[in-house]
Amino acid sequence: VVYLVVFHLSFIMFVWSYGKTIFTSPATPSNEFCLSKADKEQYEKEERPESQQEILRRAAKDLPIYTTTASRAIRYCDRCQLIKPDRCHHCSACDVCVLKMDHHCPWVNNCVGFSNYKFFLLFLMYSLLYCLFVAATVLQYFIKFWTNELPDTHAKFHVLFLFFVAAMFFISILSLFSYHCWLVGKNRSTIETFRAPTFRNGPDKNGFSLGCSKNLREVFGDEKKYWLLPIFTSLGDGCNFPTRLVIMDPEQLAVSSQNEPAKSSVANQSFPTRPLSESQNRLLSGDCQWVETGPEEEHVKSGS
Repeated sequence: VVYLVVFHLSFIMFVWSYGKTIFTSPATPSNEFCLSKADKEQYEKEERPESQQEILRRAAKDLPIYTTTASRAIRYCDRCQLIKPDRCHHCSACDVCVLKMDHHCPWVNNCVGFSNYKFFLLFLMYSLLYCLFVAATVLQYFIKFWTNELPDTHAKFHVLFLFFVAAMFFISILSLFSYHCWLVGKNRSTIETFRAPTFRNGPDKNGFSLGCSKNLREVFGDEKKYWLLPIFTSLGDGCNFPTRLVIMDPEQLAVSSQNEPAKSSVANQSFPTRPLSESQNRLLSGDCQWVETGPEEEHVKSGS
């Protein structure tokens, strides 16, 4: 009885998560990242990239943007005509800029990003459990097939086929699920794994990592009782994210390192003009500055 309850429950959660992954629309940047009408007209009239970048820099000065292109330019989408927030990318299949885009998944015919990444992870987990239940159920008949204890009927080939299909899907989904669990622990997207985001201090694939615990909360939320349910509980608004890297001009960094010890200079560094607030992301409720001190070490400086 318990086995049947768990089996049907996992199937229901699998269908629920799959549906949420498919039908949840990709989250797009808010209107504050769009250029004003005057800036847009001036941007389109300009032919020199330097002048266009000056317009974008002026428009983005009050936006909470930490990353740039590899050439240190403002990330701008000509297709959507907006300044890209951090971790936002344009999907050519959906023809829209997707917040915290991970990848476009043909199996769900949708972009996997900020709005449905949790649903995608749960879909993988419950499909993994479902395949495991199917394989475990058929295993006894599969053993009888090889020991010639199974009656010689056409059903034995169905048993053989079902076991191999469930086992192959289990192995393939397990590898994909394990990979995305690793991404969650590192607070990276699939795109960021292949192309590290560029901060003012240079590219850093771990720039958004806050530690495994906080990285997990960023995707699944603060309430653990909702973690296994396909309901949206991710923290933040998808347009900006807390970062452990302190951003400042290289000239200012050089002056600080000469005049003060390393620890005191770090304490005086700050975020851009409009950092995240607690209402936008509760991960910053007690930690407002995340400083990189080594490849794997992360120290927190309290801003209060």
